[in-house]
Amino acid sequence: MPSQQYKQWSVLTMNTLAFACNFAVWTMFSIIGIRIKEELGLSDTQFGVLVATPILTGSLTRLPLGILTDRYGGRIVFFIHMLLVAIPTYGLAFADQYWQYLVIGLFVGLAGGSFAIGIAYTSAWFESNRQGTAMGIFGAGNAGAAITNLVAPMIVVAFGWRMVPQVYSIAMVVMAVIFWFFTFPDPAQQKRAESGEHLSLAHQLAPLKELRVWRFGLYYYFVFGGFVALALWLPKYYVGEYQMDLKTASLITMCFTLPSGLIRAFGGWLSDKYGARNVNWAVFWVCLVCLFVVSYPQTTYIVHGISGDHRFAIGTNVWVFTSLVFVIGIAQGIGKASVYRIIHDYYPDNMGSVGGMVGVIGGLGGFSLPIFFGIASDLLDVRSSCFMLLFGVVGICMIMMHIAIRNMRAAEGMDIQPHAT
Repeated sequence: MPSQQYKQWSVLTMNTLAFACNFAVWTMFSIIGIRIKEELGLSDTQFGVLVATPILTGSLTRLPLGILTDRYGGRIVFFIHMLLVAIPTYGLAFADQYWQYLVIGLFVGLAGGSFAIGIAYTSAWFESNRQGTAMGIFGAGNAGAAITNLVAPMIVVAFGWRMVPQVYSIAMVVMAVIFWFFTFPDPAQQKRAESGEHLSLAHQLAPLKELRVWRFGLYYYFVFGGFVALALWLPKYYVGEYQMDLKTASLITMCFTLPSGLIRAFGGWLSDKYGARNVNWAVFWVCLVCLFVVSYPQTTYIVHGISGDHRFAIGTNVWVFTSLVFVIGIAQGIGKASVYRIIHDYYPDNMGSVGGMVGVIGGLGGFSLPIFFGIASDLLDVRSSCFMLLFGVVGICMIMMHIAIRNMRAAEGMDIQPHAT
């Protein structure tokens, strides 16, 4: 009979691996989309829509999948989910028109909903003082984007891009089978099933009426949605801005995607130790400074001097740019963990619904931001406009957090003042 500790870590390991596999599928358009763009002659806006389409479905399905996980348990929901994802993923290899890629992409996007299942299933197995660390480890499955950056270009070069979805679909089925044999029903769900007392839908959705939930969603829109958007956009950015080939651009993008995924476990530990709100605030400041620098477009100044014209070039070379993007990725990885740690502080019994809703908003960031990137690029004709947009988003997050902290302190002062007088 397996011990409780063995079950905990086996479930966490399988959750993390399954999430990484799903995340790799969810972001594969970042690589194969470049080939599709070339074949169909798409504009930047059309490319943005293409890579963002799977993100839409993955975002919108997070809330219902989280609710289903709370009710039926993560084991069965995750298993069925992976089998369903494998079907359209395989079918993507046979599409040849833009609208077909968009429609199939919507179904492939179901892979992104895996986060809501895994986060609720993970949370059900661990004590309160270990929630941040456990959810951070699970969240490291974001490194699945790095798997795509590493593996997909190799498959494209060797066999063509249509082999990528075929390989991914087979891998998903294999992952589903392994997952089933190494996971267990969570105790809380088993007790509810035995007693027949399930959380009502009204009870699960009640916290969504609170403004706080939507504020957390805004934070996640930046730290997660911004991460997904950049994971999709950076390979194309490197190809256009620094004239790299696809394989090199994909590999160097791993400097952003891989550390950002893996550092999430450390972000959970920091949140347990120093408080999620403090960690969030530090993350926003770091991103604000880095985004300010990378937002500045490559610029050449001409100063008309006495003896002639003098040229001055201002901009970030590929090494400085990659270093700053690396720091942004690290900060976002830590922030992804701290946001969910603070959600558990307020809503420990509603991780499926509240975590799912916050995941929806964050996922919508991954959907909408690439489209906004494309529109801004087409309108302004400046590649770094994508970072200008992210700079504005993190600025709004900081303003909202500042207001919330100020109101919280004012409320605490009102509670204390009568006793002091």
